[in-house]
Amino acid sequence: MDRTGMPVKRVAVALAALVALAACTSGAGENGENGENEDGSAAPPKPGAVRLPPRNAGFDYQIGGAYPPPAGVRVVARDRAEKPAPSLYNICYVNAFQAQPDARDDWPADLLLHDRAGKVVMDGDWDEALLDIGTPAKRERIAARINQWVDDCAAKGYDAVEPDNYDSYTRSRGLLTADDAMSFVKLLSAHAHARGLAVAQKNAVELAGFKSRTGLDFAVAEECGAYDECGAYAEAFDDRVVVIEYTDSGLEKARSGFGDRLSIVRRDVQVSTPGDAGYVRE
Repeated sequence: MDRTGMPVKRVAVALAALVALAACTSGAGENGENGENEDGSAAPPKPGAVRLPPRNAGFDYQIGGAYPPPAGVRVVARDRAEKPAPSLYNICYVNAFQAQPDARDDWPADLLLHDRAGKVVMDGDWDEALLDIGTPAKRERIAARINQWVDDCAAKGYDAVEPDNYDSYTRSRGLLTADDAMSFVKLLSAHAHARGLAVAQKNAVELAGFKSRTGLDFAVAEECGAYDECGAYAEAFDDRVVVIEYTDSGLEKARSGFGDRLSIVRRDVQVSTPGDAGYVRE
């Protein structure tokens, strides 16, 4: 989802490609796992570790605008431009794989993905240019820019970062691969961990089993109930999954299967704020 509150799309990844990736990845990894307190919250981090979100906690997704969290909320996700919510577990949203429409000109032209005709490859539904993470050198340059935002999240007091559009490679017309995406997010994870932040896998359920390679700590999953994906995230991240559903049916499916395990909320598609006509939170 981009910071305007539009849900990202899902594109099936060929099984053969995943098998090939699995051949070069081993282990399940538990980056930053520190145990739990009796109330289910993550225990204070050990030196050099990060703090993970609590399991099965009240959650609110506020990337469309910050507002006082409702009663019972313990985990909040907000845009990087906002301040974290006091005394809660806070996730900092950054659009890491695509350029916001109003920020496209801020990026060097050669760091935007171009097709073979020289045109910038766009995520047409949201008018966002894909970033070119197709080579190690470009990944390093893009990560250096994104990591400035990560530093700002850490300075503001966030607990974790949510790099959005991990699945952009599925919209790249075959110019980028899952391997490119994982190699890039690994750079972001390493930097975030050095700043004391946990890192979320945002969507891309087909890559959930590769967290030992990517360094990702937990998952932010949009509509995993609606798409029957919650189980895969729960298995990969040991139930440290925050779920956003945009329909009543999706919420019902997520809660019926995982309501006692995952952190689940129903929001409106625009992720609007209280007082807006379309505001929904359940």
